[in-house]
Amino acid sequence: MKALVFAAGLGNRLKPITDTVPKALVPVGGKPMLEHVILKLKEAGFTDITVNIHHLGQQIIDFLQEKNNFGIDIHISDEREYLLDTGGGIKHAEHFLNGNEPFLVHNVDIFSNIDLKELYNRHLENKALATLLVSKRKTSRYLLFNKENQLCGWRNRETGEVKSYYPYFNPDQYQQFAFSGIHVISPEIFRWMEDWTGKFSIIQFYLSICAKTNIQAYEVPGLKLLDVGKKETLTLAEEWVKENL
Repeated sequence: MKALVFAAGLGNRLKPITDTVPKALVPVGGKPMLEHVILKLKEAGFTDITVNIHHLGQQIIDFLQEKNNFGIDIHISDEREYLLDTGGGIKHAEHFLNGNEPFLVHNVDIFSNIDLKELYNRHLENKALATLLVSKRKTSRYLLFNKENQLCGWRNRETGEVKSYYPYFNPDQYQQFAFSGIHVISPEIFRWMEDWTGKFSIIQFYLSICAKTNIQAYEVPGLKLLDVGKKETLTLAEEWVKENL
């Protein structure tokens, strides 16, 4: 099974730590975040992993070489010349991800108790273009889904901004979920991306096509999720590792 780990972020919220260390290599519980994610993927059966890099990317390459790629196939999707955001990052890695099987995408700074193999299998069952792990956690930005768990729009609760390609869209008629940064995508995605170039967000892309294809929500009871993208959550992450890993 294939997976893509987003490890190219600038890590601005973790400064000054990330002035000299890429976010992916910031240690949590004695191991870099990237190592935690790779080991979780490997345990779930993923043996072909692509890691995208940008800020201080050579450190990530050196780290993976020192670890002998953790005994699996690991590829580098190099974005050091230009950071492509999530959608552009997926398209840039097409050479490694395209084929006959879906691939899982995982942000490097997300810790969770999700069963990644179960998420992958759910995607195989629902035959969607993409299956997004979501939750009801409190946030300012929500994805909006209909009763069939199909993506229909987006809402920013703080600004009131709403995005949808559906006519006469009323956000109050839809269920709202927070996106986790973990999703499974079918390789047909690259056909939908043919006219998209350069830097773009995967959420922006999903919203642009969701009226034409099936982008599914997957909610798991008892999901625990921690975003380690900012300094104040590093201490929480240390506790997380002690309790959950």
